[in-house]
Amino acid sequence: MIRSLLFALFFYPVTAIAVLVAIPTALISRHGLIGLAKLWVRYFSWCVAVLLGIRARVEGQIPRDPVLVAAKHQSMFETLELVVLLGAPAAIVKQELGKIPLWGWAARRYGVIAVDRTGGAGALRQMVREAQALAAEGRALVIFPEGTRVRPGEQPPLQPGFAGLYRALDLPVVPVAVDSGRFWLRRSFVKRPGVATFRFGDPIPPGLPRAEIEARVHAAINALE
Repeated sequence: MIRSLLFALFFYPVTAIAVLVAIPTALISRHGLIGLAKLWVRYFSWCVAVLLGIRARVEGQIPRDPVLVAAKHQSMFETLELVVLLGAPAAIVKQELGKIPLWGWAARRYGVIAVDRTGGAGALRQMVREAQALAAEGRALVIFPEGTRVRPGEQPPLQPGFAGLYRALDLPVVPVAVDSGRFWLRRSFVKRPGVATFRFGDPIPPGLPRAEIEARVHAAINALE
């Protein structure tokens, strides 16, 4: 509890300041906004390691080329730690996050794609257009293909938008298994110290049939379950 309180006291006030600084920064320079985002996520990583006692262990090869990174989602930890590990990736998130006042606008300016998961084909086309533009900048794209945070042991099927994005982008997919939910408990204020593993799988080539890519990604991101 004490560790979790210290984390909240150190991280969230600085985050509020970072959001306020991000607004004028985004208006002046997108490059400057990306630099600010890198500083913020590194501060997050420091707070998590020092105050919460949660450290990241990487297995496999971290990609440096434009790829589609498909990751397991168990907590907030991997959403920001992946930004530290990958440099400045773009990310595909649920629409609700893009609607957060001030933060949502700055996040979209940075390269976050907010998707309406109930929007059907129109939302998928919009997601693909934005993802193609960001990939053309040479940035990796991060997606959580199961669609939401899950508890350790849960393995829901992949959302249909993943296969459409994979087909449209024509990029290799790097699956990432994580087990952060053992320490960063869902819907719990209290976090537990420990070592969270990020297991980067071998790149999966583009152009595979939908059933095959979904099966391979689903198996790889659940490899730590």
